[in-house]
Amino acid sequence: MAAVFLRFLYLGCIAFGGPAAHIAYFRKVFVDQLGWVSEQQFAAQLALCQFLPGPASSQLGFAIAYSRGGLPSAVAAFLGFTLPSFLLMLALALWAQNMPGSGWVTGAIEGMKLLAAVVVLDAVMNMGRQFCRSRRQQGIALLSLILLSLWMAPLLQLSLMALAALAGYAGGNGTVQLSRQALSAGRRFLMIFAVLLILAFSVTTSVYAQFYVVGSMVFGGGHVVLPLLESFLGPLIDSESFLLGYAAAQAVPGPMFSLATYLGAVAVPSTPVLGALLSTAAVFLPGFLLYLGLSGTWQQLAQQSRVMAAIAAVNAVAVGMLAAAWIDPVLSHAPQRFDALLVGVLLFVLLRSGRLPIIILIAGALVFGAWRLSV
Repeated sequence: MAAVFLRFLYLGCIAFGGPAAHIAYFRKVFVDQLGWVSEQQFAAQLALCQFLPGPASSQLGFAIAYSRGGLPSAVAAFLGFTLPSFLLMLALALWAQNMPGSGWVTGAIEGMKLLAAVVVLDAVMNMGRQFCRSRRQQGIALLSLILLSLWMAPLLQLSLMALAALAGYAGGNGTVQLSRQALSAGRRFLMIFAVLLILAFSVTTSVYAQFYVVGSMVFGGGHVVLPLLESFLGPLIDSESFLLGYAAAQAVPGPMFSLATYLGAVAVPSTPVLGALLSTAAVFLPGFLLYLGLSGTWQQLAQQSRVMAAIAAVNAVAVGMLAAAWIDPVLSHAPQRFDALLVGVLLFVLLRSGRLPIIILIAGALVFGAWRLSV
């Protein structure tokens, strides 16, 4: 177990670039170098993790370690991979509470907001290409974008996801059939997930309950955590603080869900370390419980057209949701000057080309912002 923890701790320190880069790291290390899983096993685990809500790369690491050493190894993998980003985002939250007001600091924050606008636009385009291939999926995404641009509220987000899932399910073919033996293996984890979700919906005053609900709804990739958390935690955290945390989540290695660490500390200023710990655990827990509950039935689920159609429709809603969040609050709070527009276009072109690592683009945005407000 210690070897698993140290291996994932190392990956958590170097895994810049978002979920796609993390998956590439995992394949190189655990398939090519260590041989912990075969190519076929890796592909099957990845397909399941991309099917489930939650952070696909963290779930994939959890799955690889689970297949090697059971639940203790899976937990060790999660702790190792998440610890570096957790500590960095917690440090940012503690610093932000007593943030100095000098020009270069304010400028650096403006640069991070500009980078956030670039990264989210790139994510919208990538997700649109992946999840909106049919006219029906494009229509669902466009309708979600229009409605959420008018009213970005948790109730509407939940309603759109539920309606899309029902429409996708109804449009599929055949009947859903799963063997009782396959379901019984993960039944207790699915029951724990369901009970906690019901409790989270009933305890609306708890910030940790909100993180659990969000973790249960993040289909389509880690970037979708942005509109969901912004909507659910809006009354507790102002847009400026929220966008600082989101931009910083792009700059640190490891999972993008580490945004929950920062937001948990900011939302509970009286006990920021405890807030960060519980919020991080709450946002990751649903995806892990669903993996444990459904890993035994994945081969059967993947053959059910109604289930896959429902998930495809929910993913299309996620595209519209992220596009609405890009318009507001991301783009609306980004620097509006002409020079910022030029730098933003340059950063976007460089990001799309893939020729420079994300850390270089982060440094460029920070330098531009600090320079612009210091002159």
